[in-house]
Amino acid sequence: MQSGTFHTTYASDVSLRPYWPQRIRIVIVLALALIFPWFADRYWLNLANTIAIAAIGAIGLNILVGYTGQISIGHGGFLAVGAYTAGMMAVHLGAPMWITIPVASLFTAAVGAFFGLPSLRLKGLYLAIATLASQEIIIWVLTHGKLLGIGESLSLPRASNNLFGLPLDRLGNNDFAFYWVCLVALILTVIFVSNLFRTRAGRAFVAIRDQDIAAQVIGVDLFRYKLLAFATSSFFAGLAGALTAHYRGIISWERFTIDTSILFLAMIIIGGLGSVSGSIYGAAFMTLLPAFLSNLARALSDVVPNINSYLPYMQQGAFGLAIILFLIFEPEGIVKMWRNIKDYFRLWPFSY
Repeated sequence: MQSGTFHTTYASDVSLRPYWPQRIRIVIVLALALIFPWFADRYWLNLANTIAIAAIGAIGLNILVGYTGQISIGHGGFLAVGAYTAGMMAVHLGAPMWITIPVASLFTAAVGAFFGLPSLRLKGLYLAIATLASQEIIIWVLTHGKLLGIGESLSLPRASNNLFGLPLDRLGNNDFAFYWVCLVALILTVIFVSNLFRTRAGRAFVAIRDQDIAAQVIGVDLFRYKLLAFATSSFFAGLAGALTAHYRGIISWERFTIDTSILFLAMIIIGGLGSVSGSIYGAAFMTLLPAFLSNLARALSDVVPNINSYLPYMQQGAFGLAIILFLIFEPEGIVKMWRNIKDYFRLWPFSY
């Protein structure tokens, strides 16, 4: 009598979801995602869209920090590059979103590769400071870019929100229509990144994270793959930024400050470093936490009349407390907690 899981073919051994419970969970999640917008109101659709966009940006940052081991505190700046590139193309060229979003993502990848040049010489805290400098440089350009035709804020025309000639307004309200755009973008991002780390480039990223000197000894081109990691990470940051621009309609540099960079770092720390699903869990957690506190304050407004005036401080305190508690009690994040739950039921009733 055999126990355990045995793969009899190479295809099953290298498949992303080799076990039937994993495939069932994927089908259930996709079914819920397809059903959700038909029953949700605009408030929940807005939250779902925000989570999807944040998850794409968090996955991009996790490629750089979690998988490649390159610390970045400039992710908010790259989001701004994507948002402003898409916005300027929509405003000045009248380009639709199916053109502005890919172009903005590619341009942000090029900008990210440029700011990743110091990564060959710098590590750790020094690299973090260099990425912080890129954040400040990008924000400075946005706030002093009148000579380049860059305004501090942009208002995108609604006509730019069309896919191959089909205005999104025909699909319903903006939240409902954009839900499908965000869902498709997130699914494609997850599929691409999940398969990325089964390739030569993805394995090179992980080797650099584990020990860059050993990786160089076995033939990994550090300069090439570090730049590629910065470019890939920035591509998804630009994608998230471009989606934000088209979804919100109005963008300002104040949306992409250092606070945004710290927020995305918190997402991947709380969700789980080096995990695609962890990025999604972290994005959902950090998006739903302030929403939960806002609803809680609204419910307690009759009991505590001035609670709304303390709400921003409560949200900031909860933000910091969540990071501290996860770092102390579960440094591997929500994805490790979920893995422990799955292992418990998989091994039950045997504790070993």
